[in-house]
Amino acid sequence: MSINQWTGGFVATVRVTAGSAPITGWTVAMTLPAGAAVTNNWNSTRTGTTGTVQFGNASFNGDLAAGQSTEFGFQGTGTGTGMTPTCA
Repeated sequence: MSINQWTGGFVATVRVTAGSAPITGWTVAMTLPAGAAVTNNWNSTRTGTTGTVQFGNASFNGDLAAGQSTEFGFQGTGTGTGMTPTCA
């Protein structure tokens, strides 16, 4: 995950990579720092805007062959410092 932070906001890019086996569909949970909120996302679906936010694959990037990657991103207000994605 990479974060571009500025005063009052941030953009995060997250890479999802299949391991040694292909995957069909993915979900990434992200716990945002207090005061942070997601305002926009791309290449993913989203549930929630604050606290723990879940991102899921879009219709075009859910099937990944072994070792293949895709990326999604989101923009937020507040700070993105300290976020850790959890894949499912």
